Amino acid sequence: MLNVFHIVDLVGTLAFALSGATAGVREDYDIFGVFVLTAATAVGGGVIRDICIASLPPAGLVSSAYLLIIIAAMICVAFFQRLILSFEKATLFFDALGLGFFAAYGANKTWEHTQNIELSLLLGCISAVGGGSLRDLLTGKPPAIFSQDIYASAALVGAAIQLTGSAGIIPQFWSAWCAIIGCTLLRLISLRYKIGLPSIKHNGL
Repeated sequence: MLNVFHIVDLVGTLAFALSGATAGVREDYDIFGVFVLTAATAVGGGVIRDICIASLPPAGLVSSAYLLIIIAAMICVAFFQRLILSFEKATLFFDALGLGFFAAYGANKTWEHTQNIELSLLLGCISAVGGGSLRDLLTGKPPAIFSQDIYASAALVGAAIQLTGSAGIIPQFWSAWCAIIGCTLLRLISLRYKIGLPSIKHNGL
């Protein structure tokens, strides 16, 4: 299972890195700006999680694997940007994919360190939404977690599914992939059909 979750972590990092690099190119940032945005999106949520569970130094800041993934994502977007940018929702797709992978990985890593359900749910969600929120802030957009989109709630669903495996209720292999697929599909379906959480603001105000 350690190998499975290592792969989950790396794939999630790549998905978020592609999301950040695509956003940086769309904003016409220079190469350093694209690197900063790609790195913040790829490892931001994981760094916050690791600090909260005292897993120091945060893996996202010291592992060369993450740096290589960030550079690979930048190269990929640089050389294939015409193709990638032709997909209007490319950033949203990569973001939804990363959301599912990081919700599962973040919840499982927090559980292994704390054995606490509430904290595992919270930090699984933060792992998943942290990088995307930093990307939105750095590009001057309101973070999706503050809108009516099903975003953080999808991450919570993914984290909850993963915890059934982490806690030994079902096999972890199945919980991990069910969490990833369930979270990602929930996010994509909500985007496709414009499904969101209700607002508490009264009409006319």
